[in-house]
Amino acid sequence: MKSFKDKVALITGAAHGFGRSLAIEAANRGMKLALADVDESGLEKTFYDVKNLGAEAISIPTDVTDEAAVDKMVKQTMSKYNEINLLINSAGIAIPGPIWELPTRDWEWILHADLMSQVWSLKRVIPIMRKQKGHGDILNVASMAGLITSPLMPAYYATKFAVVGMTEAVEYDLQAAHANVGLHVFCPAFVQTDLYHTEKHRPEKYTDNSDPYYSSETFKEGQKQAKIDITTGMPIDNIPKIIFKALEDDKFYILTHPGMNPAIVARANNIPSGKGPDLAALAPFMAETHEVEGDNKDER
Repeated sequence: MKSFKDKVALITGAAHGFGRSLAIEAANRGMKLALADVDESGLEKTFYDVKNLGAEAISIPTDVTDEAAVDKMVKQTMSKYNEINLLINSAGIAIPGPIWELPTRDWEWILHADLMSQVWSLKRVIPIMRKQKGHGDILNVASMAGLITSPLMPAYYATKFAVVGMTEAVEYDLQAAHANVGLHVFCPAFVQTDLYHTEKHRPEKYTDNSDPYYSSETFKEGQKQAKIDITTGMPIDNIPKIIFKALEDDKFYILTHPGMNPAIVARANNIPSGKGPDLAALAPFMAETHEVEGDNKDER
């Protein structure tokens, strides 16, 4: 997408983090906005902030773990604007914990929030974009956790690898169909978002306070480490320029931390040889996830 003015952007997870920062950038670029999030008070703040920037916008409270709610979100956007030029699937959560301790309901929650929400929106928005005049773009927010792995978050890695693989496969299908729709997958390392506040946004259907896991040391340590990882990450102010420049340049993979590239290459090179994960070999790369490197320093 080369021009954004007067185009329509539908953004999930718009109350916080990437969704909010991209909504503000889109408003500054003259886009019309449909903003969705489960956090209604946070969503209202983003809505009024973009309105104060002069953007036309609608606010759509949406629990993206519910397919019917995603369907309603798309229909409300179309009812208001009659088109969707840019879809940003930013809604998501992060859940730490080893597979032998993590409750099944947490697997269900993260699969619905981080993967199925994108499946449901792609299923509805791609046909809309294919019928429209002009080019459409879709940005799926994944993570560096969709390209490499590390300990203690198997559920998060499972969903992010799934998002990357799904996005790649759908891109093939769109090319085969000669569709004028561009796909992009965003794979950042640690960035200063709201992600460590995941528990504040847990829907009641995934809650069971009687489960001993939620009072365990594993759970408490996971929450503490998540806060450290996120609050010491790259400033989120870097992200909007990175994303919109990548959309202008039609980049498929959008990365943020060049220092992690050797880890991505090392993992890929290990696969043909049959070599598996090596915790000791991973350690030097993990420090890179908290560094701001290269040209990105100029975009703070």
